[in-house]
Amino acid sequence: MKTDFIIDLLHQVKEFENSSSFKPNSNVEDFRMWLNDKKYSEESPAKLFKNEHHQVSFTENEICKQVLLLSRYSKLLIRKGLNQFPELANEEFTYLYRLKDEPFLTKIQLIEKNGHEKQTGTQIIRRLLEAGFVEEKNDENDKRSKRLSLTKLGTQTFHDSVTNVNQTSILLSGRLNGEEKSEFLSLLRKLNEFHAYLYSVHKNSDIGELQTIFVGS
Repeated sequence: MKTDFIIDLLHQVKEFENSSSFKPNSNVEDFRMWLNDKKYSEESPAKLFKNEHHQVSFTENEICKQVLLLSRYSKLLIRKGLNQFPELANEEFTYLYRLKDEPFLTKIQLIEKNGHEKQTGTQIIRRLLEAGFVEEKNDENDKRSKRLSLTKLGTQTFHDSVTNVNQTSILLSGRLNGEEKSEFLSLLRKLNEFHAYLYSVHKNSDIGELQTIFVGS
């Protein structure tokens, strides 16, 4: 059994060496990533859709899957990066950083700039208020409205957490080189601009209506 395992491993290594992924400086981590990619391709959703006789847009479905996976991985990494700041680990830090950049936003403005539903955003703001990171004051021009700003504690927490957030951001970028990062960032901005438009203008549209908007855009 052990001999069979070693033989199989050597075959896998040989296949890796003959693949386009192999480079002169490839290491064990590169081999592991190649194995993961190979396994994924063998279990690709395209195979499932084909077996079930569904007509689908594979590329778009694959983009959706990869975006969802990246979102989950990023949340796990952010919690690790902000383990010294547990009050910020569940997206609170995005609200804190937004208020540092744009002080005196209303609750609705802050929620919309973070792309959340009202209920989710309200809960995040409530937690920031309870932690003493944020305070609310009456709007000077509209007494019915309140404006949010960072407290001294919130400002200090922002400065204290910058290094951790920066380290997390670097890790999230993975092994992309400078050119790949710029290209990826450009594509992400383009995609987010489209979804920001849907979010702000067509928030209450159903998926069929959104599909019509997408096809016509």
